[in-house]
Amino acid sequence: MSVITLTINDELVSARQDQSLLEVIKEHGNHVPTLCHLEGLSERGSCRLCMVEWPDGRGNARLVAACVTPAQEGMVIYTHTERLVKYRQMIMELFLAERNHVCAVCVMNGHCELQWQAASLGVDHVRYDYLHPDLPMDASHERFVLDHNRCILCTRCVRVCDEVEGAHTWDVMGRGVESRIIADLNQTWGTSQSCTSCGKCVQVCPTGALSKKGITVAEMEKKPGFLGWILNGREKKQWEW
Repeated sequence: MSVITLTINDELVSARQDQSLLEVIKEHGNHVPTLCHLEGLSERGSCRLCMVEWPDGRGNARLVAACVTPAQEGMVIYTHTERLVKYRQMIMELFLAERNHVCAVCVMNGHCELQWQAASLGVDHVRYDYLHPDLPMDASHERFVLDHNRCILCTRCVRVCDEVEGAHTWDVMGRGVESRIIADLNQTWGTSQSCTSCGKCVQVCPTGALSKKGITVAEMEKKPGFLGWILNGREKKQWEW
């Protein structure tokens, strides 16, 4: 694979031609916030927190999602301009306003990626009207619970179920603020015939939207790093008989 050169925050760096901007940025010690991205899953670019500036040389700068933008020869990229910081704070506030994220009564309080990213971006209040949607919980599964109030539609659960477990139990229904994660053709999780009850979706969920039954406030801790272990083992054929 050929090597390319690009500039990130005024530093000339090298990269492989098949890498995304996010991979290159992380490889060279820079950090940009993400929520929908998870190592081992395909990219969606849905949360937009990883946006970077890409000047066009004519005084304008495009905003592109680093996770779904291929690195290109000669690119000039900025990751933490004042404009980007403001955009990321606005996006985070919109996440918090769209659903019912009440951290004090959440099973993921203190371990939540949404909560952590909000704090790291300096978001301590929300300037927008809260929508306060009337959203249900699905506790029909014998082991797990789905709480639509906590869901940020990152689709990690959809992708891990499809790409790693191979069941494709989860999908997305609706548009915009009406979008919902659904099991099979919009039936209760407990009646799904495709779900293998593996729990992968629960572990990769960045919020309290998917959790184990019987867990109370601040008790839920997830380990999304298991995904790399599984994929690495499959690649090396460690479990073949």
